[in-house]
Amino acid sequence: MARADERSYVRVLVVLDTTILIIALLIGYVARFGDDEPTGSEIPYVLVAPGLVLAWLISLKALGCYDDRVIGYGADEYRRVSSASLRLAGAIAIIGYIADVGVSRGFLGISFAVGTVGLEVARFAARKRLHRARSVGAGWSRKVLVVGDTAHVLELVHTLRREPYAGYQVVGACIPDALLAPVAQRLGDVPVVGSFRGIPEAATAIGADTVAVTASGELTATRLRRLGWQLEGTGIDLVVAPALTDVAGPRIHTRPVAGLPLIHVEAPEFRGVRKLVKGFVDRSVSSLALAVLLPLIAFIALAIKLDSRGPVLFRQVRVGRGGQEFGVFKFRTMVVNADALLAELTARNETDGLMFKMRHDPRVTRVGRLLRKWSLDELPQLVNVLLGQMSLVGPRPPLPSEVARYDGDVARRLLVKPGMTGLWQVSGRSDLSWEDGIRLDLYYVENWSLAADLTILWKTFGAVLNGRGAY
Repeated sequence: MARADERSYVRVLVVLDTTILIIALLIGYVARFGDDEPTGSEIPYVLVAPGLVLAWLISLKALGCYDDRVIGYGADEYRRVSSASLRLAGAIAIIGYIADVGVSRGFLGISFAVGTVGLEVARFAARKRLHRARSVGAGWSRKVLVVGDTAHVLELVHTLRREPYAGYQVVGACIPDALLAPVAQRLGDVPVVGSFRGIPEAATAIGADTVAVTASGELTATRLRRLGWQLEGTGIDLVVAPALTDVAGPRIHTRPVAGLPLIHVEAPEFRGVRKLVKGFVDRSVSSLALAVLLPLIAFIALAIKLDSRGPVLFRQVRVGRGGQEFGVFKFRTMVVNADALLAELTARNETDGLMFKMRHDPRVTRVGRLLRKWSLDELPQLVNVLLGQMSLVGPRPPLPSEVARYDGDVARRLLVKPGMTGLWQVSGRSDLSWEDGIRLDLYYVENWSLAADLTILWKTFGAVLNGRGAY
């Protein structure tokens, strides 16, 4: 069933891509020629257009844009679509120059520009629809048999279920022979369907199309290689999940040594040219945003003043990079004696860990609720970014009382500047547990990049419009 759903999704992508390409060529033709008949071409455009669509689809296919290991999750799908389009454009330009074919460069340039953007947008829309379906247990997903010792199986199951839209549905587990019991076993709600001796048979019996192998002392290199041989020709994919987690792809490089693929992990970068560029971008964007948003900021300030007594801005001490304290600026969303009332509400805290969060906090004003829903209360933090105390993207700025209780791992959040937005905001904000929030912050600290910052900023708009986790 999963394979049929996958093929159906791929067919939808092909139809979608074909439609986008036809529209792109029509736009290119109209933009270049309008109502005039093209002149100087030995080849009629009625033949050029279908040939170009076919060549474009072949290029997408050749670069694996319909590969099930690429579609539906990750940035590689977008990179391959762009690469297929650019390579085809380059090849046509070279062939056209050598063969002296009289096809309009303006037509080709407009068509490729519109087509490439259109393909990316269509892939994004198709992926979002697929993610929504997967999040409710529908849509095309891989059925996974997890293999390893109990602790690592449970950890991998938790990791895969943390992001259901990725499309990995765990349907069973195989554990070492020594851990098998004479009665039916379950690891959480995952049924144990066999041992290491019959992994291919167990995968076939439960309809799994992917075997995910995690750490176990009994799974030696020889047994793992033999498992790969056993799965050949079955249509079942073999995936190896390393014990190393929460490390982004750009920091990982595989180096084959004597037939052994060694994983080299680069150290996180906390200074250097990229950091200088990040700081420059932060200050430039924040100054421009303050200028553009000045009318909105003035309107919000007036609304706060009319709604309740007290100052418009709220300044609170937070901890930044290297443990340096600074005053973070926010629009006031609570009554003036909010801190004094906190002790009375501590027992009603709705989150775990060191933060206090309450969905219906009585201290929040009427205007404050609207500002928090749309994250408008955080606009004054652009001043903190301009002063170099914060970044546009980074971990959540913690309170000194929270930092005082940090252990060694959590304290790594202070290696970079805190941000106005971050992975915590685009992943659920206040709906996240303390543990998940810290995990996302540490992931960002270890794997930040300018490209990731742009992605987070883009996703922030969606998170704000959605309003999920904002209170």
